[in-house]
Amino acid sequence: MPYHLNDRGRYEVSVCVQRRRLHRRLPAGATAGDAKRVEAELIRALHQPQAPRVVAIPGDPPLTELLADYTERHVHTLRSPQTARYHALRIGPWCEGRRASEARQVAAAIVQDMTGHYAAATINRSLSALSLALRMAWERGRIAVDYSGQIKRRPEHNARHTWLDLDQVKRLANHASDAVRAAIWISVLTGCRRGEALSLRPEMIGRDHITLPAGATKTLRTRTVPIIAPLRPWLRYIGEEGLGINFEGLKSGFVRAREAAGMPEVQFRDLRRSTGTLLIQSGVPLHHVSQILGHTSTQVTERVYAHLAGSQLRDSMRTLDTLHRAMLRKKA
Repeated sequence: MPYHLNDRGRYEVSVCVQRRRLHRRLPAGATAGDAKRVEAELIRALHQPQAPRVVAIPGDPPLTELLADYTERHVHTLRSPQTARYHALRIGPWCEGRRASEARQVAAAIVQDMTGHYAAATINRSLSALSLALRMAWERGRIAVDYSGQIKRRPEHNARHTWLDLDQVKRLANHASDAVRAAIWISVLTGCRRGEALSLRPEMIGRDHITLPAGATKTLRTRTVPIIAPLRPWLRYIGEEGLGINFEGLKSGFVRAREAAGMPEVQFRDLRRSTGTLLIQSGVPLHHVSQILGHTSTQVTERVYAHLAGSQLRDSMRTLDTLHRAMLRKKA
């Protein structure tokens, strides 16, 4: 008989035509009727040797189909659809010829082959694309099992604690063009990310606050940032087209500035980190820092600035100690 139940209760189908043989293992839950349909598909594939031997196994579609569906549908709901599409395309070679039920083995091969060539964060973005494609297929009823839970992310050891004091920011900005210099100071004096600084338009700038609409922020939440006096001169650089510079122009201009300033290790995101650090060192409470930076929760702020928050707590306790000692001296 061309199909049979194996010791795990899953149907297996094997056919042979003119000494050419094809074998498929059906996913859990497949019926005898499914096995018969797969048998017919296999025979048809063997009689057409020039045609692709992709067999429609019920409930176990090819991973390449799921990734294609993901790139056509889901990536358009993300903040960076083009980047998400690149991550999906990157893992295409590993998914070629493999099915949804083989997701765990595919993920393991991706990790093994990419490690040493890509950063852990990049590998994780690619694994996330695979996981999201599987989750979407399960939600749409294309697969009976949610295989996305089998995709395990790599640990990321990319924590950085680089930050600049205001003198260092000034040195960096003085080596930049006018637009890049304005972007640097706007980032430091507001905590804006690079994309947020580039998205600024005159209508977002009020008398006392900058209001970033949800579509302009990483968290997709409206964010309000108070305007302080040192920021106002730099906001004059915001025209109808923003700063008049695009993402790549700001990126390359910042690289030139940091090289000229002798600060090659500094990255643009360190400016935002500097904002939080300076605020905390000035005694600003964590929940206020969280609101200014637009974090989704205070827990995010605590995780990023835990090392500084600990120092702040120790300083607070020293203040309590000073008050207590003063009280004892009065009693004496």
